[in-house]
Amino acid sequence: MPSFKKFLHFMSSALVTGVSDGLMGFAMSQQWATTTLECSRAGSSSFNGTAVIELKLFDGVVTRNSCPLFGQGRQPFLVFSKLVETGGAPVILHGLILGLSALCLLCSAGSILISIYNSVSNPYETYMGPIGIYVCSSLSACVAVLVLILYVLNLMLTNMAEDLVQNFAQNIPAQFRNKTSQIQLGYYLVIPHVVLSLIAIALIYMYNHAAYTHRREQQKPTEDAPKKIMMYYTTAWVSHFLESFTVIENY
Repeated sequence: MPSFKKFLHFMSSALVTGVSDGLMGFAMSQQWATTTLECSRAGSSSFNGTAVIELKLFDGVVTRNSCPLFGQGRQPFLVFSKLVETGGAPVILHGLILGLSALCLLCSAGSILISIYNSVSNPYETYMGPIGIYVCSSLSACVAVLVLILYVLNLMLTNMAEDLVQNFAQNIPAQFRNKTSQIQLGYYLVIPHVVLSLIAIALIYMYNHAAYTHRREQQKPTEDAPKKIMMYYTTAWVSHFLESFTVIENY
Protein backbone atom coordinates (compact mmCIF):
# COMPACT_ATOMS: atom_id res chain seq x y z
CA MET A 1 0.00 0.00 0.00
CA PRO A 2 1.22 3.54 -0.70
CA SER A 3 2.14 5.87 2.12
CA PHE A 4 -0.38 8.36 3.45
CA LYS A 5 1.67 11.19 1.94
CA LYS A 6 1.46 9.62 -1.51
CA PHE A 7 -2.26 8.96 -1.09
CA LEU A 8 -2.83 12.59 -0.07
CA HIS A 9 -0.89 14.07 -2.99
CA PHE A 10 -2.42 11.88 -5.68
CA MET A 11 -5.97 12.18 -4.38
CA SER A 12 -5.55 15.96 -4.15
CA SER A 13 -4.38 15.94 -7.76
CA ALA A 14 -7.42 13.87 -8.77
CA LEU A 15 -9.74 16.26 -6.91
CA VAL A 16 -8.18 19.38 -8.47
CA THR A 17 -8.32 17.81 -11.94
CA GLY A 18 -11.94 16.80 -11.34
CA VAL A 19 -12.84 20.41 -10.52
CA SER A 20 -11.01 21.62 -13.64
CA ASP A 21 -12.82 19.03 -15.77
CA GLY A 22 -16.16 20.12 -14.32
CA LEU A 23 -15.37 23.76 -15.05
CA MET A 24 -14.49 22.92 -18.65
CA GLY A 25 -17.72 20.99 -19.12
CA PHE A 26 -19.74 23.80 -17.55
CA ALA A 27 -17.94 26.36 -19.72
CA MET A 28 -18.92 24.47 -22.86
CA SER A 29 -22.60 24.90 -21.94
CA GLN A 30 -22.39 28.64 -21.25
CA GLN A 31 -22.39 31.69 -23.49
CA TRP A 32 -18.94 32.52 -24.89
CA ALA A 33 -19.45 35.79 -26.76
CA THR A 34 -21.87 38.50 -27.82
CA THR A 35 -21.32 40.39 -31.08
CA THR A 36 -23.19 43.53 -32.13
CA LEU A 37 -23.28 44.88 -35.70
CA GLU A 38 -24.71 47.94 -37.36
CA CYS A 39 -26.59 46.89 -40.45
CA SER A 40 -28.17 48.29 -43.61
CA ARG A 41 -29.29 47.06 -46.99
CA ALA A 42 -26.49 46.83 -49.57
CA GLY A 43 -25.98 50.16 -51.34
CA SER A 44 -27.69 52.20 -48.63
CA SER A 45 -25.78 54.79 -46.61
CA SER A 46 -28.22 54.69 -43.69
CA PHE A 47 -27.12 52.15 -41.07
CA ASN A 48 -30.33 52.19 -39.04
CA GLY A 49 -30.43 48.47 -38.30
CA THR A 50 -28.65 46.32 -35.73
CA ALA A 51 -27.94 42.66 -35.25
CA VAL A 52 -26.88 40.93 -32.04
CA ILE A 53 -25.41 37.41 -32.07
CA GLU A 54 -25.24 35.51 -28.77
CA LEU A 55 -22.91 32.56 -29.13
CA LYS A 56 -22.36 29.39 -27.14
CA LEU A 57 -20.18 26.59 -28.44
CA PHE A 58 -23.09 24.53 -29.70
CA ASP A 59 -25.99 26.92 -30.16
CA GLY A 60 -26.72 30.62 -30.41
CA VAL A 61 -29.35 33.30 -31.00
CA VAL A 62 -29.47 36.04 -33.65
CA THR A 63 -31.59 39.10 -32.85
CA ARG A 64 -32.14 41.38 -35.86
CA ASN A 65 -33.70 44.84 -35.72
CA SER A 66 -34.31 46.37 -39.17
CA CYS A 67 -31.45 44.29 -40.53
CA PRO A 68 -31.49 44.60 -43.47
CA LEU A 69 -35.25 45.36 -43.73
CA PHE A 70 -37.76 46.72 -41.25
CA GLY A 71 -38.96 44.41 -38.52
CA GLN A 72 -37.54 42.49 -35.62
CA GLY A 73 -36.70 38.85 -35.19
CA ARG A 74 -35.04 36.56 -32.66
CA GLN A 75 -33.92 33.26 -34.12
CA PRO A 76 -32.09 30.43 -32.32
CA PHE A 77 -29.70 28.24 -34.31
CA LEU A 78 -27.09 25.49 -34.08
CA VAL A 79 -23.70 27.14 -34.49
CA PHE A 80 -21.79 24.40 -36.32
CA SER A 81 -24.68 23.53 -38.66
CA LYS A 82 -25.22 27.17 -39.58
CA LEU A 83 -21.49 27.73 -40.13
CA VAL A 84 -21.42 24.70 -42.45
CA GLU A 85 -24.04 26.50 -44.57
CA THR A 86 -21.92 29.66 -44.75
CA GLY A 87 -18.63 27.77 -45.22
CA GLY A 88 -15.12 29.22 -45.13
CA ALA A 89 -12.58 29.57 -42.34
CA PRO A 90 -15.10 30.07 -39.48
CA VAL A 91 -16.51 26.54 -39.77
CA ILE A 92 -13.00 25.03 -39.83
CA LEU A 93 -11.89 27.01 -36.77
CA HIS A 94 -15.09 26.27 -34.88
CA GLY A 95 -14.76 22.58 -35.65
CA LEU A 96 -11.22 22.67 -34.26
CA ILE A 97 -12.45 24.46 -31.14
CA LEU A 98 -15.11 21.79 -30.51
CA GLY A 99 -12.66 18.94 -31.09
CA LEU A 100 -9.98 20.45 -28.88
CA SER A 101 -12.50 21.15 -26.10
CA ALA A 102 -13.52 17.49 -26.14
CA LEU A 103 -9.81 16.52 -26.05
CA CYS A 104 -9.38 18.69 -22.91
CA LEU A 105 -12.13 16.74 -21.17
CA LEU A 106 -10.64 13.41 -22.27
CA CYS A 107 -7.12 14.28 -21.08
CA SER A 108 -8.40 15.52 -17.72
CA ALA A 109 -10.40 12.30 -17.28
CA GLY A 110 -7.24 10.30 -18.02
CA SER A 111 -5.31 12.29 -15.43
CA ILE A 112 -8.03 11.64 -12.82
CA LEU A 113 -7.99 7.88 -13.43
CA ILE A 114 -4.17 7.68 -13.26
CA SER A 115 -4.12 9.77 -10.06
CA ILE A 116 -6.67 7.51 -8.36
CA TYR A 117 -4.79 4.39 -9.51
CA ASN A 118 -1.53 5.74 -8.06
CA SER A 119 -3.19 6.65 -4.77
CA VAL A 120 -4.04 2.99 -4.05
CA SER A 121 -1.09 1.20 -5.71
CA ASN A 122 2.62 1.52 -6.40
CA PRO A 123 3.02 1.38 -10.20
CA TYR A 124 6.35 1.66 -11.96
CA GLU A 125 7.57 4.96 -13.44
CA THR A 126 5.67 4.48 -16.68
CA TYR A 127 2.71 6.13 -18.35
CA MET A 128 0.58 4.80 -15.46
CA GLY A 129 2.72 6.68 -12.93
CA PRO A 130 3.55 10.38 -12.50
CA ILE A 131 4.63 10.54 -16.15
CA GLY A 132 1.07 9.79 -17.25
CA ILE A 133 -0.30 12.59 -15.07
CA TYR A 134 2.30 15.04 -16.37
CA VAL A 135 1.40 14.19 -19.97
CA CYS A 136 -2.40 14.23 -19.54
CA SER A 137 -2.64 17.37 -17.41
CA SER A 138 -0.09 19.37 -19.41
CA LEU A 139 -1.77 18.35 -22.67
CA SER A 140 -5.15 19.40 -21.27
CA ALA A 141 -3.76 22.79 -20.21
CA CYS A 142 -1.98 23.44 -23.52
CA VAL A 143 -5.00 22.43 -25.59
CA ALA A 144 -7.26 24.68 -23.48
CA VAL A 145 -4.95 27.64 -24.15
CA LEU A 146 -5.13 26.81 -27.86
CA VAL A 147 -8.94 26.81 -27.63
CA LEU A 148 -8.86 30.31 -26.12
CA ILE A 149 -6.60 31.60 -28.88
CA LEU A 150 -8.56 30.02 -31.74
CA TYR A 151 -11.89 31.28 -30.41
CA VAL A 152 -10.69 34.88 -30.27
CA LEU A 153 -9.20 34.59 -33.77
CA ASN A 154 -12.46 33.20 -35.13
CA LEU A 155 -14.50 35.88 -33.39
CA MET A 156 -12.37 38.91 -34.21
CA LEU A 157 -10.53 38.20 -37.45
CA THR A 158 -13.09 36.33 -39.55
CA ASN A 159 -16.50 37.29 -40.94
CA MET A 160 -18.30 34.69 -38.83
CA ALA A 161 -20.79 37.18 -37.34
CA GLU A 162 -21.50 38.87 -40.67
CA ASP A 163 -21.98 35.53 -42.43
CA LEU A 164 -24.39 34.32 -39.76
CA VAL A 165 -26.55 37.46 -39.96
CA GLN A 166 -26.50 37.42 -43.75
CA ASN A 167 -27.61 33.79 -43.68
CA PHE A 168 -30.72 34.82 -41.71
CA ALA A 169 -31.43 37.81 -43.95
CA GLN A 170 -33.28 35.66 -46.52
CA ASN A 171 -30.66 36.31 -49.22
CA ILE A 172 -31.27 40.07 -49.13
CA PRO A 173 -27.85 41.72 -49.61
CA ALA A 174 -26.72 43.53 -46.48
CA GLN A 175 -23.69 45.48 -45.38
CA PHE A 176 -22.26 45.82 -41.89
CA ARG A 177 -20.02 48.10 -39.89
CA ASN A 178 -18.84 48.83 -36.33
CA LYS A 179 -18.62 45.22 -35.19
CA THR A 180 -18.08 44.95 -31.43
CA SER A 181 -17.62 41.71 -29.53
CA GLN A 182 -17.72 40.98 -25.82
CA ILE A 183 -16.29 37.83 -24.26
CA GLN A 184 -18.71 36.11 -21.89
CA LEU A 185 -18.56 33.72 -18.92
CA GLY A 186 -18.04 30.47 -20.84
CA TYR A 187 -14.78 31.71 -22.36
CA TYR A 188 -13.38 32.93 -19.03
CA LEU A 189 -14.14 29.62 -17.29
CA VAL A 190 -11.53 27.92 -19.47
CA ILE A 191 -8.79 29.93 -17.74
CA PRO A 192 -9.35 28.31 -14.28
CA HIS A 193 -9.28 24.95 -16.06
CA VAL A 194 -5.75 25.74 -17.27
CA VAL A 195 -4.62 26.94 -13.82
CA LEU A 196 -6.04 23.90 -12.00
CA SER A 197 -4.41 21.53 -14.48
CA LEU A 198 -1.05 23.13 -13.71
CA ILE A 199 -1.74 22.87 -9.97
CA ALA A 200 -2.42 19.14 -10.40
CA ILE A 201 0.98 18.77 -12.08
CA ALA A 202 2.64 20.74 -9.27
CA LEU A 203 1.13 18.47 -6.59
CA ILE A 204 2.54 15.34 -8.23
CA TYR A 205 5.90 17.00 -8.88
CA MET A 206 6.19 18.00 -5.21
CA TYR A 207 5.59 14.41 -4.11
CA ASN A 208 7.89 12.96 -6.77
CA HIS A 209 10.69 15.35 -5.84
CA ALA A 210 10.32 14.58 -2.12
CA ALA A 211 10.31 10.82 -2.81
CA TYR A 212 13.42 11.11 -5.01
CA THR A 213 15.24 13.13 -2.31
CA HIS A 214 14.29 10.54 0.31
CA ARG A 215 15.63 7.70 -1.87
CA ARG A 216 18.90 9.55 -2.43
CA GLU A 217 19.33 10.08 1.31
CA GLN A 218 18.80 6.36 1.92
CA GLN A 219 21.35 5.42 -0.73
CA LYS A 220 23.93 7.93 0.43
CA PRO A 221 25.46 5.82 3.26
CA THR A 222 25.94 2.93 0.84
CA GLU A 223 27.46 5.20 -1.78
CA ASP A 224 29.82 6.76 0.77
CA ALA A 225 30.99 3.38 2.17
CA PRO A 226 33.72 2.71 -0.48
CA LYS A 227 35.00 6.26 -0.02
CA LYS A 228 35.23 5.79 3.75
CA ILE A 229 37.01 2.45 3.34
CA MET A 230 39.49 3.98 0.91
CA MET A 231 40.13 6.91 3.24
CA TYR A 232 40.66 4.47 6.15
CA TYR A 233 43.25 2.41 4.27
CA THR A 234 44.95 5.54 2.92
CA THR A 235 45.22 6.99 6.40
CA ALA A 236 46.48 3.68 7.80
CA TRP A 237 49.09 3.38 5.04
CA VAL A 238 50.32 6.95 5.57
CA SER A 239 50.54 6.36 9.33
CA HIS A 240 52.46 3.11 8.79
CA PHE A 241 54.82 4.85 6.36
CA LEU A 242 55.52 7.65 8.81
CA GLU A 243 56.15 5.17 11.62
CA SER A 244 58.56 3.23 9.41
CA PHE A 245 60.35 6.43 8.44
CA THR A 246 60.68 7.38 12.11
CA VAL A 247 62.13 3.97 13.02
CA ILE A 248 64.67 4.17 10.19
CA GLU A 249 65.66 7.68 11.20
CA ASN A 250 66.18 6.64 14.84
CA TYR A 251 68.17 3.65 13.77
